[in-house]
Amino acid sequence: MSTIPLQFLEGPWKLSMGLRTLDARRWLVLDDRWEKEVNERRRLSAECRALVYEMLPDAEPACREVLGLVVDWLGHHGGERFERVSEGLRVQSTGEIVHLDAPDPLLSCGCLVQEDLLVLAESPGGSYQLRAGHLCFPLHWKLADKIGRSVGDIHGPVPGFADRLASPVDRFFRTLEVDRPVWRANWTLTSTPELCRPDRSDHLRELDVDRAGRSLWLRVERQTLRRLPDTRAILFTVKTHVVLLEEVARSPGIAAALAARLREMPDPVASYKGLLAIREPLLRWLDGRAIGAQELAT
Repeated sequence: MSTIPLQFLEGPWKLSMGLRTLDARRWLVLDDRWEKEVNERRRLSAECRALVYEMLPDAEPACREVLGLVVDWLGHHGGERFERVSEGLRVQSTGEIVHLDAPDPLLSCGCLVQEDLLVLAESPGGSYQLRAGHLCFPLHWKLADKIGRSVGDIHGPVPGFADRLASPVDRFFRTLEVDRPVWRANWTLTSTPELCRPDRSDHLRELDVDRAGRSLWLRVERQTLRRLPDTRAILFTVKTHVVLLEEVARSPGIAAALAARLREMPDPVASYKGLLAIREPLLRWLDGRAIGAQELAT
């Protein structure tokens, strides 16, 4: 739990970008699930490439720049998992060498890391558009539906985005500096621990209060954004963490904080996240856990 960013512990729910300065040494995440998640990314890339990977022709230089940055970072911060070699990067567990001149650079580095990788570039009209992606662990969206579209269009279904966030997001993308990468986190609750969930058909319609902790998973996305120095494109990374709700709620204060955020969340947002229909029984379960934690503490 210590590696999962639980931003909901820090205060009331609000619709905001929630950006924080990113320490470049902690750009990517290499945790104890690295081997399992990388193997799954490779499986998805081999079996359903069209679902998880696309690169528009004009994005190739930016994707190659991403590969170089990922290879360099892993060579310096990847511990015993990787070794920097003249051709690129050696994966120590398999002996595989990932070459810097690989024909599909974003796909190559996307099979080295746990993060999803999305490349956005400025259009002639000034908006930033999604030009390439290696998206193995989406939640309720598909790369094919969003490729080539602007950031504003991509986030169109998010309640409140157009009115409150569209202008700040556009301004942020235009002014992001190379030496000032940022990160943010968001969260929701899902009915499955499965990482690859492109469809929207898995929202629960009802919830048994007694089984809530074993029926839901907390899903947290740690997202980073950085300007690429050469091509000036922006790389957006997403590391997804999934933990059974029952395990999360064992930590003091987490159940109470989740209950508070759910009560503060506007109905349209709760509906968008698939939580509106189950909010009341979920709150009863969380309140019970929060009270129990307080009694144990005393």
